[in-house]
Amino acid sequence: MNRYERKSLAEILRKNSYPGRGIVCGKSADGTKAVTAYFIMGRSENSRNRVFKAEEENVTIYPFDASKVEDPSLIIYSPIRKLGNRLIVTNGDQTDTIYNFLKDGKCAEEALATRCFEPDAPNFTPRISAVMTFGETLSYQMSILKSMDAEGRECARYFYNYTAEAGLGHFIHTYEQDGNPLPTFCGEPRRIEIPNDIDIFTDEIWENLNENNKISLFVRFVSLLDGEREDRMINKNK
Repeated sequence: MNRYERKSLAEILRKNSYPGRGIVCGKSADGTKAVTAYFIMGRSENSRNRVFKAEEENVTIYPFDASKVEDPSLIIYSPIRKLGNRLIVTNGDQTDTIYNFLKDGKCAEEALATRCFEPDAPNFTPRISAVMTFGETLSYQMSILKSMDAEGRECARYFYNYTAEAGLGHFIHTYEQDGNPLPTFCGEPRRIEIPNDIDIFTDEIWENLNENNKISLFVRFVSLLDGEREDRMINKNK
């Protein structure tokens, strides 16, 4: 196996019916755009009852049908928030924790030291997060907080720091595959290919997510030349 190989995200998703929630960070093939993406999937009625809504530069998840909400604590949150030259992307309300710590001059590691995996036994869904920093060089940090054992007694915290390279992205998701209980993501974020076109990349993700389980997708390309932003958002519930 070539550890430096860049995989096709379409191929990865096509072979996995339930990666759960996923985050992508990287740089376009021509090196001119910062790229982020976030998607959610669901198996239960409560999980599938969600939509993304854009709020200026941020994104929040709301119930599609408020009358069907069973437990709002783990499904309603802001997965994407902008703070100065940083973009925060996560699969839970740790977005706000990271935002508040960064605002106070602290770092994401300090923020996530106060958080743990989700309390949804027996899955103990990991919390995945990314912070992209726009500066002289584009960089990003990805992280995962996951249970150290089947009983959820202790939390392991892993952090991965990257300097963005043209055409390269990293993909982290919550589950290795479908199952009962759901098996937690293992290993480092996957190295993937990033194209130049936001619509091509959006289609590559959406069309290869499992049709029954996919719910919503958000993709953002930001020009590193002038800061111009392009967003794409797809909700299965309409």
